[in-house]
Amino acid sequence: MPESAARPDSHQKLPVAVIGAGFSGTVAAIQLLAHLPPDYPVLLCERAERFGRGRAYDTGNPDHLLNVRAANMSAFPDRPGHFEDWLAGAEPDAGVRRTPAGTFAARGLYGRYLGELLAGAVTAGGVPRLHLVNEAITDARPGPGGLVLTSEGGRRHAVAGAVLAMGNLAAPGGLESRHRVDPWRPEGLGRLHPHRPVLVVGTGLSMVDAVLTLRRQGFSGQVVALSRRGLVPAVHAPAGTWPRPDLAPEAASLTRLLAGIRREVAAAEAAGVGWHGVIDALRPATDALWLRLPPPERARFLRHLRPYWDVHRHRAAPPAGAAIAAEIAEGSLVVRAARLLGIEDRPDEARVTLRPRGGAAAEVLDVQCILDARGVGQIAGTGDPLLRGLFDRGLARPGPFGIGLDVGADLAVRGDGSARLWTLGPLARGALWESVAVPDIRNQAAALARIVAAALRPQPVPAYAAVRPVKAACPAISDPDRASAMSPRVSSTP
Repeated sequence: MPESAARPDSHQKLPVAVIGAGFSGTVAAIQLLAHLPPDYPVLLCERAERFGRGRAYDTGNPDHLLNVRAANMSAFPDRPGHFEDWLAGAEPDAGVRRTPAGTFAARGLYGRYLGELLAGAVTAGGVPRLHLVNEAITDARPGPGGLVLTSEGGRRHAVAGAVLAMGNLAAPGGLESRHRVDPWRPEGLGRLHPHRPVLVVGTGLSMVDAVLTLRRQGFSGQVVALSRRGLVPAVHAPAGTWPRPDLAPEAASLTRLLAGIRREVAAAEAAGVGWHGVIDALRPATDALWLRLPPPERARFLRHLRPYWDVHRHRAAPPAGAAIAAEIAEGSLVVRAARLLGIEDRPDEARVTLRPRGGAAAEVLDVQCILDARGVGQIAGTGDPLLRGLFDRGLARPGPFGIGLDVGADLAVRGDGSARLWTLGPLARGALWESVAVPDIRNQAAALARIVAAALRPQPVPAYAAVRPVKAACPAISDPDRASAMSPRVSSTP
């Protein structure tokens, strides 16, 4: 099999690979370039037409808005105004919505911002250090000096280590139907009949985007959105600021922690500050609270409270929220709390059987197509060939709750071996709860780059040196009291 064309020159070290070129991978690669010695190249690997965008930001629909204010969307934790400054230099108001709750940009515009950052990183300096590998990595095995990666085309890349930055993996299984359509590929919607309903499975932020995509494509018929609890994301609102609550004493019990948050909300409302301000103020402490909860209490949270937390924590931009509220009021969008029992394909439609929440009798719904907006599933069931191979070889394993990888205090991927594998972003969720939004991932990327640089730096230990415990490089995992070091200091507003 051919070797990688990105093999470093003889004076260079083996490169470090970043697998995945969405937001997580892009900022990880940029931070690695800043922290690694200059003789270490970086490979950024992805099968994509436009690196730096990922699925989330590779959209041309101006109605697809970021669900985080522009003020907190900088790619750099030490330059909080970077994205806002970039926006000021873009076309006037192109894809920018200014609301009383803050300024929100179109996701496609943010993708352009990331693409420009990546292009600058590729061309920076005299000798290019960042190499783009436009193929999916499907295999990783231990090799001399680190790992050997294999791409889908059979090319091999010898690397000193690799960062898994694949972002959110699609939820596996459960929607087997030839009438299923990818909501991220609007061209697959084709010509829809305006009087036959469309089903969206999931009622979170991806559902919001799916409905807006359908309307942008000209579909005027009814949309039925289905999830177990039928919860729709809350909407950003001007809420004022609230000091960070000290809930550490309550974190031994999920019941006490929830009661503590409710007390904070009541106190805030009495002071004229909405609940939004309390949730925003909790953000820097969320990882610490998550780690203080005993494992059985975390499992209870995932079973019972996670959907309620998500709709309050991950809110929609006001224009998108207003559009969804209008759809619901008009009846053109019907949100159902129900369990999906089965799908029967028919020649020109899918017959869906569901059971309403709290109901005993099943119902049948005939729809012309199904859009999957469920979000992330259990990682153990992923069909990703790279992760499957890592699991099979014992180089990685699912985390305790199955929502991410098993990750150590240094963001290293845990397994039976000692491969140089790290991760960040959604794949680290479970160890770091706040791992899906830009403000959290950018901080992880900066910390990870320092960790990787230290791991690759030769560190001879004198024979007489006493053995001491190694201080964790990622305090949010090892020391709950210091978890806020991984969270943005510039603002508690998402």
